[in-house]
Amino acid sequence: MTRWIIFIVIFTLFTIYGFQAIKTVTKQSWLHYTFIAVALLVLGNFIFQFTTSSEGRVLDPAKSYAFGFLLAFMALNLVMVPMLFGEDILRGIYSTYKKLSGTNESFHIPSRRKFVSQIALGLAAIPFASLLYGMYKGKYNFRVLNYTLHFDDLPEAFDGYRITQISDIHSGSFDNKEKIEYAIDLINAQKSDILLFTGDMVNNKASEMLPWKSTFAKLKAKDGKYSVLGNHDYGDYVDWPSKQEKAQNLEDLKSIQKEIGFDLLLNESRYLERNDERIAIVGVENWGKGGFKKAGDLKKASYNIEANDFKILMSHDPSHWDAEVVKDDYHYHLTLSGHTHGMQFGIEIPGWIKWSPVKWRYKQWAGIYESLDQYLNVNRGFGYLGYPGRVGIWPEITVIELKKGKK
Repeated sequence: MTRWIIFIVIFTLFTIYGFQAIKTVTKQSWLHYTFIAVALLVLGNFIFQFTTSSEGRVLDPAKSYAFGFLLAFMALNLVMVPMLFGEDILRGIYSTYKKLSGTNESFHIPSRRKFVSQIALGLAAIPFASLLYGMYKGKYNFRVLNYTLHFDDLPEAFDGYRITQISDIHSGSFDNKEKIEYAIDLINAQKSDILLFTGDMVNNKASEMLPWKSTFAKLKAKDGKYSVLGNHDYGDYVDWPSKQEKAQNLEDLKSIQKEIGFDLLLNESRYLERNDERIAIVGVENWGKGGFKKAGDLKKASYNIEANDFKILMSHDPSHWDAEVVKDDYHYHLTLSGHTHGMQFGIEIPGWIKWSPVKWRYKQWAGIYESLDQYLNVNRGFGYLGYPGRVGIWPEITVIELKKGKK
C-alpha cells in the first residue's frame, strides 16, 4: 500500500506541473478538462490492471497497455517538469532579488512565461507521440536485415547458403493476427535454406502459443526449422501449484514446437549435408548472466560433432558468447542469439548512430559482432514484452548468407 501511495503522489505532482504548462499555453477550458480526464483514466486503468491477478509475472496484453499508456503520459510530463521547475526557481530568485534590493516593496513572483511552456510542451510531445506510435504501429513494423558473412573454411557445398533467424516471438503479447500472418509470409518470402529460432516462444505459459500454432506452422525452409529455448520458455515467471505442473508446461511447449515443425535442440547438435560435405547446427538451452537460467551446456551440445566442423550455434542470450563461446576450444563460426529486444527503444541510423539504453546491460545487444574470427548476430526480436510497442528498434527478421573466402 505504501508503494501505491508514493506512486500516486508522484504521478499527481508531475500531472499538476504538466497541467500548468497546458494552462499557460492555451486558455481553452476543454483542453484543460481533457488533460485532467486523460490523467485520471491513465492512472485509474493502471491501478485497476495492476491490482488484479494474472497468470504470470510477465505482463499480459491488458497490463502491457496500461503500462504503455502510463509510460507515454509520464514521458510527456517528465520532459516538461524539469523545464518548468527550472523556470520556477529562476522566477523565485528574481523575485527575491527584487525584494531584497528594494526594487519591489512586496515579494511578487512574475507569471510563468508562455514561450517557456510552449517549448516544454513541444519537446515533451516528441517522446509522447513516439511511444504512442510504437504501440500503434512500431511493434509490427517488421524489417528484414540482410548480412553476408565470409569464412575461409566454409565447405564449398554451402557457399551461398542462406539462413533466416527469428527470435523472441513472445506470443502471449500478440493482439493482431493479420500483422503476424504478414510477418510469416515475409519470412517465407526470403526463401532461405534453413530457419533458426533462438528462443522465447511465450511470455509465461505454453498455452499462450495455442492460438498462434497454425499460423507459425506455415513457416517453411528447405532444410528444416530448428529452435532452442529462451528464459521465458521454462515457466519460471509463474507461481505454479506444483513442480509437476511446471514440468508439464515445459513438455507442452516442446510438443507445440514439434507440431509447428521445429526441431528443438536441447543441448544437442545436428548435421546438415550437401554433396558429401556438412556443417553442424548446435543448440544450447538458455544460458544467461545474472539471475537468468543457466541450463545451457556447450560441451554436451557439441559432444557428437568434431572440432574441425563448420559450426553454427544457437544460444538465446548473447552474454553466453562472451562468457563461454568465443574462447572455447571448439571454434564456433557463427552464433545466433536474441533476448535483448534492443530494449524495444533506441535510435539506429545505419553508418551513423546505433544506441539503446540496453547497451548499459549487454555489450552485444543488436546486430553483427566479430571476435577471434567468430561472428555473433543478436536479433532484435520478433515480438515485444512489457511495453507493448517499439520505438526506433523495429521487429527483425534476419537473413544471413554464408560465403566462402575472404570479404
